[in-house]
Amino acid sequence: MSVEQQIIRCVGCGVQIQTEDEKQIGYAPPAALEKETVICQRCFRLKHYNEVQDVSLTDDDFLKILHGIGKSDGLVVKIVDIFDFNGSWLPGLHRFVGKNNILLVGNKVDLLPKSVKYTKLIHWMKKSAKDLGLKPIDVFLISAEKGIGMRKVMEAIEHYRFGKDVYVVGCTNVGKSTFINRIIKEVTGEGNVITTSHFPGTTLDMIEIPLEDGAVMYDTPGIINHHQMAHYVDKKDLKVITPKKEIKPKVYQLNEGQTLFFGGLARLDYVKGGRRSFVCYFSNELNIHRTKLEKADHLYENQRGELLQPPRASYIEQFPSLVAHSFTIKEPKTDIVFSGLGWVTCNEPGAQIVAYVPKGVNVILRKSLI
Repeated sequence: MSVEQQIIRCVGCGVQIQTEDEKQIGYAPPAALEKETVICQRCFRLKHYNEVQDVSLTDDDFLKILHGIGKSDGLVVKIVDIFDFNGSWLPGLHRFVGKNNILLVGNKVDLLPKSVKYTKLIHWMKKSAKDLGLKPIDVFLISAEKGIGMRKVMEAIEHYRFGKDVYVVGCTNVGKSTFINRIIKEVTGEGNVITTSHFPGTTLDMIEIPLEDGAVMYDTPGIINHHQMAHYVDKKDLKVITPKKEIKPKVYQLNEGQTLFFGGLARLDYVKGGRRSFVCYFSNELNIHRTKLEKADHLYENQRGELLQPPRASYIEQFPSLVAHSFTIKEPKTDIVFSGLGWVTCNEPGAQIVAYVPKGVNVILRKSLI
């Protein structure tokens, strides 16, 4: 191997440096290679701006990390996006974390309508977690972005960790990095407090944040949940479907044989059940279009990328075809959830519906969140 090709490692996290792809692990601009000590862009942003950037992992990498946590003795803090609770859930986490306690933290509570009662929401989270096979030691609601509820969570982490290490886990886009950075800010006010290190047993780094008593808080890399809508749209469209402020529910009185389109990303056919109302919870920027069921296929074929967007016209070729899922609503107050996009609440049982989502995206029924 020539001198030019020798492997250079980041002094911050030990990852191999590469100069080709900014989005991939170990990126550093070519000019950085001339310095005596080379640091990857992720560590640089960490050191100088206290910013934690997500790294993408394969499922195998994630399993290694989870197994590592299971072998250790600490507290696991699981972050979910409350707007996309089911889509941002980490399935099977309870099998891997061993005997470690889990704190469940619902982030982005500022996106839900202000009328939502926190106590009801926490009760709903506890029940949903139990149904999904997890018994958290405690449940919290926060907005890491706005700082809502952060003090309480930090006190709870301190209370439940008993001097042990803390592992923060979550999917990509749940706001895990914002959460960690908010904690650093609350505790230190600023300052270069983060050190990075390899996590035993993997080639990828976890970020270590030293705690006062010699224990460590580990930020694990964001895990990709492949069934979320985010992985099927381009960056510009992702901005449209990701809510940035409080969502305003939209109510539609539908007759049998009517269809709602959510941009061109998903659709809901109301087949049978008399006239009734459906409440839609989606990003305020997403256009919802109502039409007759008999016209829906034709409209979709002709207006995708135009009237029905996102996806934008230039992205239609890459966008997967929609797949139908049929449901009969059997329980009162049921949500029809489009993973990573939003949900529609049907308050009365008896409705027959067909939900369409891109092939690969999940659509499920659940007890109403709101």
